[in-house]
Amino acid sequence: MFKKILIANRGEIACRVIKTARKMGIKTVAIYSDADAQALHVQMADEAVHIGPPPANESYIVIDKVMEAIRQTGAEAVHPGYGFLSENPKFAEALEAEGVAFIGPPKGAIESMGDKITSKKIAQDANVSTVPGVMGLIEDAEDAVKISKEIGYPVMIKASAGGGGKGMRIAWNDDEAREGFQSSKNEAANSFGDDRIFIEKFVTQPRHIEIQVLADQHGNCIYLGERECSIQRRNQKVVEEAPSPFLDEATRKAMGEQSCALAKAVGYASAGTVEFIVDGEKNFYFLEMNTRLQVEHPVTELITGVDLVEQMIRVAAGEKLAMSQDDITLTGWAIENRLYAEDPYRNFLPSIGRLTRYRPPQEVAAGPMQVNGTWHGDAPVGETAVRNDTGVYEGGEISMYYDPMIAKLCTWGPDRPQAIEAMRVALDSFEVEGIGHNLPFVAAVMDHEIFIKGDMTTAFIEEQYPEGFEGVSLGDDMLRRVAASCAAMHRVAEIRRTRVSGRMDNHERRVGADWVVSLQGEQFEVSIAADKEGANVTFADGKSVRVTSDWTPGDQLAELSVDGSPLILKVGKVSGGFHIRTRGADLKVHVRSPRQAELAALMPEKLPPDTSKMLLCPMPGLIVTVNVAEGDEVQEGQALCTVEAMKMENILRAEKQGIVTKINAGPGDSLAVDDVIMEFE
Repeated sequence: MFKKILIANRGEIACRVIKTARKMGIKTVAIYSDADAQALHVQMADEAVHIGPPPANESYIVIDKVMEAIRQTGAEAVHPGYGFLSENPKFAEALEAEGVAFIGPPKGAIESMGDKITSKKIAQDANVSTVPGVMGLIEDAEDAVKISKEIGYPVMIKASAGGGGKGMRIAWNDDEAREGFQSSKNEAANSFGDDRIFIEKFVTQPRHIEIQVLADQHGNCIYLGERECSIQRRNQKVVEEAPSPFLDEATRKAMGEQSCALAKAVGYASAGTVEFIVDGEKNFYFLEMNTRLQVEHPVTELITGVDLVEQMIRVAAGEKLAMSQDDITLTGWAIENRLYAEDPYRNFLPSIGRLTRYRPPQEVAAGPMQVNGTWHGDAPVGETAVRNDTGVYEGGEISMYYDPMIAKLCTWGPDRPQAIEAMRVALDSFEVEGIGHNLPFVAAVMDHEIFIKGDMTTAFIEEQYPEGFEGVSLGDDMLRRVAASCAAMHRVAEIRRTRVSGRMDNHERRVGADWVVSLQGEQFEVSIAADKEGANVTFADGKSVRVTSDWTPGDQLAELSVDGSPLILKVGKVSGGFHIRTRGADLKVHVRSPRQAELAALMPEKLPPDTSKMLLCPMPGLIVTVNVAEGDEVQEGQALCTVEAMKMENILRAEKQGIVTKINAGPGDSLAVDDVIMEFE
């Protein structure tokens, strides 16, 4: 077995690999750019080597720099994680020439499966179902339009070397085919150094289901069930679960066997994933094979108890698989939510900055991972599990140079409803401040009736949030629970305030019992009868709820019980009340005396400033192109400029007809959120 491995990656996946290596008694080497000098993976590794400036194309994906770090530290093997050099055959070739093991598949398999065109041809030869499309490379935008018409809209424009949703666009007409071709080509060149593009039919109403395979160097290959990855945004997975709520055992077996047949056809050895589109009749079509560890691999580990990183290391060391297909059983259910540094209220645009508060929920071990050591933390054991794979810490900075994902929150339960409920509690307990983040959105998904039923497709976000995510409106029952809790908390805070002031002798008696709670545009008149264990909160209609908690004023997380059911609130302070986050809702809650409520009703509402005649930069980023000039008349939907952030290009369009009067930024300019790019008449 290897004594020292280098991890050619960063962030949460580098930390993840370090945990398994540590468990196996293997020393680790981290590499880092200027932006990552204080990163968590650097702190966790036994050694760390600096490899260059922040941009990945000047550090993490420069093969010569990584090879020098290997020579400098004497690493015997390299785990590439995902992204960066993980599917670069030139990197695998360089390692082989140096006599260093690659903890991944053979170079030939990477070349065959890493190119989507070649992989489809091999899949067809191996009798694997494939999506209709044109296998030839696309020369230019007009060629893309011609081919798209021949296939029939809608079509998917893809980078041949793409992955992670980059270099992918859906086109529904000629104009979108032209724009999509150019954007995909640019993103592919920037992210992968390979701008080849191809086009295939976009299957409407699909489910995205993938099979995890594991193969060794001795001809053995097994599959470890499937992962449902249908909830996606911009072709980037957001929520994953294992197993799929849609598949039956016969379909699972057929997909698994075809996946293994494909792996054997290319001499695959390591962990890999075969991705499929599955229609409503359970017909499945091969999309691509990812010759690396997937971001969502933890959910497979949680239902099988197999440490995939450990198996990758053992296969790279030449060991045979210690398990057969008959040994693989799927136990319980696991769900993963990706925590992204992006603002769901701004159409999920990237957010950067410092994590002024980062407190994940406590990790809890349960299920299959107790059996064979997949669990990596010193966690208590419960009936459900909580796992958080992360690469950041409180006080750390989220950089504009890398992907916006900062953590993967996973839960396991004996069945799907229990896994979902565990995830709801974990999400409400997750404290993140300082940046925009998508916790409210994924919390909303966990409560969505379509997700609860398991009926989602890859169009879920587009169909359910066509105008973007505008927050969650709580139902009456939940509003009352929150209102009662906030009233009880406010009473506690008022008693403490009077004690601190020293102006009253009998503090509790002098704090009133009657309050008016305002939230989400509604008002609730309540009366509080408190005792040593808690408080009975009675509403104007006579309904009463029992609230108990050990919350102390100043605590930013309140764990309460309302009529015996748990309620977790993220608590911030606002004048006369609280800023509350729970179950995806973001609420300002005001708790006032009846007289204060009367006066508040007379106050004029403050209106936001008018920015309708300005194009504001929606995210921190770099201006790539400006498509108009001062004096131009623009139409609704017309492309105005392109902003690049976190390796993704975003086209900003006109919301209405107008004339450009002033342009404040040009190509190459770096802008902050809400900087004015241009103004209109």
